[in-house]
Amino acid sequence: MTLDGSHARHVEGVTRLLPDGERVRAVARVRAGAGLTPAAPPQPAAPPAPGGPGILGILLNVLSPTITFGRADNAVDWLFFGVGGRGAPGSQASLLHHALTVATKGAGLRDIVLGVTDRRLLLGVTAPVGLLSSSATDARAQADVELLGSVPRTTVAARVGRYRLNRKRLRIDFADGSWLSFHVPLGDSGRPLRDVAAAVSAD
Repeated sequence: MTLDGSHARHVEGVTRLLPDGERVRAVARVRAGAGLTPAAPPQPAAPPAPGGPGILGILLNVLSPTITFGRADNAVDWLFFGVGGRGAPGSQASLLHHALTVATKGAGLRDIVLGVTDRRLLLGVTAPVGLLSSSATDARAQADVELLGSVPRTTVAARVGRYRLNRKRLRIDFADGSWLSFHVPLGDSGRPLRDVAAAVSAD
């Protein structure tokens, strides 16, 4: 397969993450599945504030049930986007999705990159770039991949299928029963997703 410039740089970026002897089988630039997503990992409890919660803290605790829209937001996400992943707090999908959310929340635009080697499935993001960055800066960023997490290839399953209007949706199932989905824009080729799925399943 002929690689375009950005894909070749993503492959280069993933390759740089690997120890000697580990080989890249497939790389794809993807978007995270929209809709309902796995629960966030458990967070350590914050230490209590000195002197107790105070009047403002008590007032917010009383009001919070009336100003929380979590269930309504979840219903809207499900209605319009469906399910982008599932998993209990602390599951593999939960940990990877949380790492991805944190990494892409900061300033700058980052590509999400999935890589498959002969040993692992890797999830990473490229270095951030600004909206008005130069093409040279963009090229360097595409080859600078930050690893967010990886799992042994033999502990995951992957398949590409249709979900609603999108026929190019990659679902990755983890051994603990959790899963995540990824996709590419409707106008893009689904071949990179199929390559990832095939590389996960290859002997």
